[in-house]
Amino acid sequence: MGAVGSSPGATNPLELGGRVVVVTGAAMGIGRASAVLAAREGAKVAVVDVAETEGERVAAEIRNGGGEARFFRIDVSREETVRDGFAAVERQLGPVYGLVNNAGIAGANRPTHELTEADWDRVLGVNLKGVFFCTKHALRQMLPRRSGSIVNLSSIYGLVSAPDVPPYHASKGAVRLMTKTDALLYAKEGVRVNSIHPGFIDTPMVQNYAKSLGEASTVYEQLKRLHPMGRVGRAEEIATGVLFLLSDASSFMTGSELVMDGGYTCQ
Repeated sequence: MGAVGSSPGATNPLELGGRVVVVTGAAMGIGRASAVLAAREGAKVAVVDVAETEGERVAAEIRNGGGEARFFRIDVSREETVRDGFAAVERQLGPVYGLVNNAGIAGANRPTHELTEADWDRVLGVNLKGVFFCTKHALRQMLPRRSGSIVNLSSIYGLVSAPDVPPYHASKGAVRLMTKTDALLYAKEGVRVNSIHPGFIDTPMVQNYAKSLGEASTVYEQLKRLHPMGRVGRAEEIATGVLFLLSDASSFMTGSELVMDGGYTCQ
């Protein structure tokens, strides 16, 4: 596979033209939407998650729509499963070109002085170590080919904060700066690294968050008011940003923050 911008015959800069794209946390929400959209634009998609039934369903959905996808059960918080899983992706689909580090959990919603070490480690294990492990093993396939694009899903809470879920906010802030560090490290190696910062998006994570605070419909109305556009976002909207950063359309972008938050962080 050639370097970015060299896909033979490509006329649409958003096309992924047979490139292998790994999407973590792809069984639902933003991950699912990103996997489906990447496949629609020609990517061979590795659907990665620990939720096997849901993940297999997404891969089947892509294949039924004429795309190419396979499910890989990978626990991103454990390096050995990431190492072995990415090796399996390379054997079955080809070398990784694109990585979408989307897998994440919200974790315990308690103030810092009430958190346990296990609470902290659980969130950082998935949201932070997962990004590290997947990036590390994707790079081992990207660097020899001097070609790749890594998209890290951070959050509005990688830019600003709020008085809740401390481990989640810490993890997303760290992902923001990990993105910039890796962008600098690999800029001359043909690999781009960018982050996306969504506001509240209508996904299972946000739905569960709303339920944890009380009557979900009431909480949703409150969440809508937090965004100047007056609504929460859709997973498919964030997926368009993922596609843009994976594709040649963003070929001069690395270390950038793509904020997709309905105006939340303008306030």
